Amino acid sequence: MCTYNGSQFLAEQLESLRGQTRQPDELIVCDDGSSDDTVEIVQKFAAAAPFPVNLMGNEKNLGSTKNFEQAIRLCTGDLIALSDQDDVWLPEKLARTESLFAARPEVGAVFTDAEMVAENLRPLQQRLWSSIGFDERKQQKVKTGQALRLLIDGNFATGATMAFRSKYRELVLPIPQIDECIHDAWIVLLISAVAQLDFIRQPMILYRQHAGQQLGIDPEDYAPIKSNLRTDLISGRTRPTSFATEIKKCRSLRERLLECGKGYDCRAALAQVERKLIHFETRNNMPRKKVERVRQVLRELLTLRYHSYSRGFKSAAKDLFV
Repeated sequence: MCTYNGSQFLAEQLESLRGQTRQPDELIVCDDGSSDDTVEIVQKFAAAAPFPVNLMGNEKNLGSTKNFEQAIRLCTGDLIALSDQDDVWLPEKLARTESLFAARPEVGAVFTDAEMVAENLRPLQQRLWSSIGFDERKQQKVKTGQALRLLIDGNFATGATMAFRSKYRELVLPIPQIDECIHDAWIVLLISAVAQLDFIRQPMILYRQHAGQQLGIDPEDYAPIKSNLRTDLISGRTRPTSFATEIKKCRSLRERLLECGKGYDCRAALAQVERKLIHFETRNNMPRKKVERVRQVLRELLTLRYHSYSRGFKSAAKDLFV
């Protein structure tokens, strides 16, 4: 668990850890320089907790990604479950997660759905997966071993619901600083390149939505992205993230797999990464003259990379005419 000025909701989350039917073997808490009474709340909990609580305070603020990296390094168990400071775990979360790992040795990471709640824990009548578009089609792809193909385009395994085998720690750490690819996205992306993923369809946490959280989803504001060719061309919108970000993510992923993936069969994963990297480097380096772009656009259409990694003919039209 990583904490930072989390005193408003922290006690409830800690109590939900105590209330697990399968309690954790240890709790690692890394505090990122809180100025409220977060540290005191953890210390008070640790004094009476039925499991060891290891609290570390950072001398300087690291930010959430590097703070989680530090906390992960300190874990000693075979399974590592990530926890935010402001949610509430349902009692069976750890037990069901552990059972799934035990039943499927080939699975490297497990994530779950979540029930979205207001800051007072009032149900918002919406699930996390429906809010982020992790639908039946994508769930089936994960079940059939195609998780990397989906994750390379955007994360759906929220860190607050995730657990993974500690044997992959050396593969995922250190976590690079990439815009819109924080610790959970990077961890599940790397693990999906070398192992299977699995999930629990039932919500295993209450995912609290409040003004002070770093990341969250407001169900009242959520609406599926609607676009058409005309609006895409006018706005210049192609993907949720920039070419530079996608290129950096693919290069970092390729480098890590080549460096640390020698004990795994990464050939298929590297081929997928290379395929997406070629596509975004091509789009990022289109000639200034439109007539000279035709060859590159046709190649990306014929290889179906526009349809795999961008918006198909919409993105091709943008590259030709904008």
